[in-house]
Amino acid sequence: MSTHASTPSPSHAGTALSVNLNKVALVRNTRHLGIPSVLFAAALCLDAGARGITVHPRPDERHIRPADVQELSALLARDWPGAEFNIEGNPFHNLMELLRELRPHQATFVPDSEGQFTSDHGWTFPDDAERLRPLIEEAHALGVRVSLFMDPDADMMAAAKAVGADRVELYTEGYAAARGTSRADSVLALYVEAAKAAQAVGLEVNAGHDLSRENLADFLRAVPDVREVSIGHAFIADALELGYAATTREYLRCIAEAR
Repeated sequence: MSTHASTPSPSHAGTALSVNLNKVALVRNTRHLGIPSVLFAAALCLDAGARGITVHPRPDERHIRPADVQELSALLARDWPGAEFNIEGNPFHNLMELLRELRPHQATFVPDSEGQFTSDHGWTFPDDAERLRPLIEEAHALGVRVSLFMDPDADMMAAAKAVGADRVELYTEGYAAARGTSRADSVLALYVEAAKAAQAVGLEVNAGHDLSRENLADFLRAVPDVREVSIGHAFIADALELGYAATTREYLRCIAEAR
């Protein structure tokens, strides 16, 4: 599948790019021909320098399906042992079964409803704490790092740490929507404050949702020490025009510019 078995090191400095492949599967699922290939997309992105692959399998299987997750796990273990595999989803739906079977590097717990169109909010505390705690403990027992999908609310970060999370993924749709408006600076300040609050209690920070070539560098310049960005919709839209490899290099350029 890959032209060479490169092994990107997880210890590289800077922000890691994880490519979300859901939209590749969404297009494939409109026919029964098996194209475009999710595995080939992953290989091309990793060949071009992406440091991880993200998938979000939902119960309705409208895009990524359990078989995709299994095949991607095998591909990364065989050809890309240094790349990170991040499986997102609601741990009260279908996520835990995949964690038990595949033990990915990271699980991102997202509070989606079963038929939700796309992720649109983070966990809240103390409401979700007692439900999440045993599942985070189980993920840790499997050797899986846990990131919680969170709104940019600095007051929630200590509670996310207390429940056992290793990281938070800041939900960035609000940042993207405010860009270019009179609210842009005040909204971005919420992400800066949330990231600093998370880091102050020992959490690492990821970010994702509606990040793009147009807004990524500015976000990373402002928000300190983001460990990973997970980008799907904009990435795949760009790849339709530029190709997977060129798109990967463009996002890596945005990350480099932010440094």
